[in-house]
Amino acid sequence: MAKRKIVQSVDRALIILEALADEGQPMTLSNLTEKVDLNISTTHRILNTLGERGFTAQEEDSGKYYLGLKAFEIGNAAQKNINLINIAKPYLQKLVDECNETTNLAILDEGEVVYIDQVASTNMVKMFAQIGSRGPAYCTGTGKALLAYEDQDKWPELFEKMDFNKLTSNTKVSFEELEEELIQIREQGYALDIGELERGVRCVAAPIKNHKGDVVAAVSVSGPSIRMTREYIEEEVIPAVVNVARQISDQLGFHR
Repeated sequence: MAKRKIVQSVDRALIILEALADEGQPMTLSNLTEKVDLNISTTHRILNTLGERGFTAQEEDSGKYYLGLKAFEIGNAAQKNINLINIAKPYLQKLVDECNETTNLAILDEGEVVYIDQVASTNMVKMFAQIGSRGPAYCTGTGKALLAYEDQDKWPELFEKMDFNKLTSNTKVSFEELEEELIQIREQGYALDIGELERGVRCVAAPIKNHKGDVVAAVSVSGPSIRMTREYIEEEVIPAVVNVARQISDQLGFHR
C-alpha cells in the first residue's frame, strides 16, 4: 500500500492539540514546544492560528495555553456519533460470514456479562442469547475477556460478588484458577470457554478497546463443539475474532 501524503502544517497542529489534551491542564509555550518537538516560533505560529479558530485559548495572567471551546464542541459531536453497536454490527456479520457461527457483543456489569447485540449463524443448530440477557462472567468467553482487563487489584472484590457454581465438569470455581486464567488471557489477547457454561458449547472472545485504551466490550464467536473443534478454534476462529476485535477498536479510536 502506498504511503499516504500528509500536510505537514495540519499534522503539526493536530500534534499540538493532542499534546494539550494529554496534559489535561494549561501549558507554557516552552513546555508545549518541548513536548511536541517543534521549534518555538513554529509552535507559537500554529497556536495563534488555532486560537483564531477557537481551538486553543490562553490564560490572561500566566499566558499558558489550553484547549478552547471549539475543540470541546468537535470532540462532543464526535462522541455523540460514536455508537458501539452501530460500529460493531458489520464486524459481527463479518465474523458470521467467516466462521458461520453466532457472534455476540457483550459488556460487563457487576460481575455479569450483558449481551447487547448478536448476529446468528445460518446453521440449523446454533447458539442463541437474547439481547439484554445476562450470564456469569467467570465461565463465559466474553466475561473472562472483560474481567481480565479490569484493574487486577479489584479482582478479589469482583470475585466476592460472584456466585461460583459448578455448571459443568469444566467450570472453574476457585479464585486461584480464575486469576491464573485471567493473567493468561491478558498475555494472549483472547479468552476461551470450552464447555464451562454449557456442556458441548465452545466460545472464543476478545476485548474491544476505546480511544483511551480502556476495554469497553468483548466480541465472541460461539458454537457447538462438534463444529468448534480445538483445531478449528486455533487455526480459524481465534485469528478471526482477535482481528475483528482490533478492527472495532480501531473504529473507536484506539491507537496501538
